[in-house]
Amino acid sequence: MDGARLAFSWLTVLPVRGPRIVDRQASAWAIAVTPLIGLVLGLSTTLLLWGMLALGLPSLLAGILAVGFLALATRGLHIDGLADTADGLGTFGPPERAQRIMHAGGSGPFGIATLVVVLIGQGLALGALAGASMFVAITVAIAAGRVAVVIACRPGLRAARPEGFGALVAGSQSWATIGSWVAASLFIATVAVPGSPLHGVIVLIVAFAFALVFVMHCARRLGGINGDVLGAALELTVLIAVVGLLLGA
Repeated sequence: MDGARLAFSWLTVLPVRGPRIVDRQASAWAIAVTPLIGLVLGLSTTLLLWGMLALGLPSLLAGILAVGFLALATRGLHIDGLADTADGLGTFGPPERAQRIMHAGGSGPFGIATLVVVLIGQGLALGALAGASMFVAITVAIAAGRVAVVIACRPGLRAARPEGFGALVAGSQSWATIGSWVAASLFIATVAVPGSPLHGVIVLIVAFAFALVFVMHCARRLGGINGDVLGAALELTVLIAVVGLLLGA
């Protein structure tokens, strides 16, 4: 329960009080239940999109507004991580220099360009999925981004710094936990694309494989992972999932 409370207090704007002591054990449980947060956000976004379309809003505008809703619901935490990670990966020099840039505050050209492409891509794809009444696909894609966070904390990856969020969660998830969430996601993905059960499964396999390789690259480039890398993996996985699922419309 401490882990679930910590996850909702960390990763959403819901007024949930986290545990008094935030240690590695509570943090590991918080990461382990992150896909449940993705399910809540996915269902909320799906209902929001359905409501906006019922009111007559154009689907593309509804998709952009849905991305804004997700940013508000998560305090912009993940998109901030995406921008910082893009700036860090885009710089030259050793890992220490990249980490300094990531923690300097503000966004550089790499971060801004990445945000524009990813958020517009997500918005257009979400709107198109809603317009095609593929509401299950929307929930699956948003939840898949949170499964990517569990994958990012797989065994063997270390934190970029000895303190901070990364130190609490790096390497905290077992392969059993990761496998369970991946298997559950693939099972649900069979109904994401009407009439084509394999399409959703293939899309999520590609998205999760990307998340695994991306986080490994970040760990090598930055000397380990941190919270920004988790946010970047989440947002990029959602983008791949929504675009991939849209191709099956």
